[in-house]
Amino acid sequence: MNTAPTPVIDSHVHFWDPRHLIYPWLSAVPALDRPHTPADFLDAVPEPIEAVFVEAGCTPGQADREVHWVRDLARTMPWIRGAVAQVRLDQPHQTPPAIRDLAADPFVVGVRHNIQDEKPGFTHSADFRAGVRLLGEAGLPFDACVRERQLDELTELSAACPKTLIVLDHLGKPSAPGPDHAWRRALRRLARHANVVCKLSGLATEAAPGTPVTTLLCLLREALDIFGPSRCLYGGDWPVMTLATAYGPWLDLVRTALDGLSADDADAVLRTNTTRTYSLPPTRTSAPSADAGREPG
Repeated sequence: MNTAPTPVIDSHVHFWDPRHLIYPWLSAVPALDRPHTPADFLDAVPEPIEAVFVEAGCTPGQADREVHWVRDLARTMPWIRGAVAQVRLDQPHQTPPAIRDLAADPFVVGVRHNIQDEKPGFTHSADFRAGVRLLGEAGLPFDACVRERQLDELTELSAACPKTLIVLDHLGKPSAPGPDHAWRRALRRLARHANVVCKLSGLATEAAPGTPVTTLLCLLREALDIFGPSRCLYGGDWPVMTLATAYGPWLDLVRTALDGLSADDADAVLRTNTTRTYSLPPTRTSAPSADAGREPG
């Protein structure tokens, strides 16, 4: 008997509009250097999907404006369930009040200071670790966007900040095809810390052109084996993902990786783990339809 697909909350979606905010990195990626809005997202997804917005790399001085912009969008599109806001966590005079303000904002469900391009040892700094610890005290998870070479550094950070929930973006960006055993060993060391969860996202974009989908499938299954389905979250990484794949095929691939799990475990990866990780409020309306949130005309 055919059954409806498991409902999905995408834990990692970006929106941006260079007409309103400045995104310095877009000039280096011409294929993405245009507005990508919730209406575009609805055009891309094959079924009703709710989403958590993750900061999109606007210039740091506009981080508050980015949250306000997405909150305004969510007022008419409540399938945007919350925002992971951009905050620099290594500024001793600015970080604490910024975290206090965000913790008081019910729309903000997490924080990201993108550290993938920071110098080696950046996370060892006392100021940065103090900022990460403040997130735990405020009840906000920390989204950690790191590269494969930074996984051991993130393991040390998770040990130093045990009361802060750390969300690993994109499985630590393993190189594909054929990440070596170092990635696997590093991921296992990281997973020993109970305050870390892992997003099943971003693999296709990191992979070399022509990487077989079977390789990506193996990586997804390895992450599920290492962290367990109770600590993995589905993420699309739209629209960055469009550099390598479309939304439907990626969601299908993750669902294939979940084959063999119980219905409850599959639902956890695709929906309830994201709800728990980000302490999402109850759904305010049904998931978006193909026409929801569009401007008239």
